[in-house]
Amino acid sequence: MAEKKASKKAKTPERVQVENIEDLIVSLANQGNHPAKIGIILKEKHGIYNVKVLGKKISKILKNKNIEYKKDVDFVKEKMNKIEKHIKNNNQDKRSKRELVRYIGHKKALDKYYSQ
Repeated sequence: MAEKKASKKAKTPERVQVENIEDLIVSLANQGNHPAKIGIILKEKHGIYNVKVLGKKISKILKNKNIEYKKDVDFVKEKMNKIEKHIKNNNQDKRSKRELVRYIGHKKALDKYYSQ
């Protein structure tokens, strides 16, 4: 008496029609999500693994619709400000000083990337 085990495959999320993808991206951006997070949401909840295949990147779609979003450099600057405040209060924390140096390098690399 061999019993069949139930398969543990994840349910496939509903597919979104190509026409509605741009509207979905705009609505997610209006909720305060940045392009990288929008990509993750589309992948996990809607089964859309690569929007670029449709011809446009998420950031290009948002730019065409005149929607503002935070860029990578903005997130790095915020993190640097938090670390600088922490260092002022905790001067002995050598790990945070090292993290600040690392984020400065990361910011320089992003500035160089976006200047091209």
